[in-house]
Formats: sequence, C-alpha cells, structure tokens
Amino acid sequence: MTDDNPAIRLRLYAERAARLRAAAEAYRLARLARTARPPRPLLRIRVGWTLIEIGLRLVQRTPSPLRSSPA
Repeated sequence: MTDDNPAIRLRLYAERAARLRAAAEAYRLARLARTARPPRPLLRIRVGWTLIEIGLRLVQRTPSPLRSSPA
C-alpha cells in the first residue's frame, strides 16, 4: 500500500500539486485570452456618443434666416 511508504506518498502529493499548478496556469491563460479583446467595442461606443453630440449641436442651433422663410 502507498500508506506504508512516506516517500511514495510525498511523490504522489508532488505529482498532484504539479497537475493542479498546470491546470491553474492553463485556466489563467485561457481567461487572459478571453479578456484580451481588441478595443473595437470601446471605439464603437465613443463614435456613437460623438455622433449624438454632433446631432444635438445641430438641433440646438438657431435657424438661419435663409431657412426660416415663411411659406
């Protein structure tokens, strides 16, 4: 049995710890790959808000005399 020999038990613990460390590293790398996206969504949001600002500025302008001629 493995309970009789402490060297075997230590070896089993070491192997298990190595497998756990490898699994943790693989999980860390996979998570890093998932979260490391290009900044496209942020750019899309920024461009969208810029277009909204421009639209609001155009709406708030006072009408020019040429455009507001009575019908």
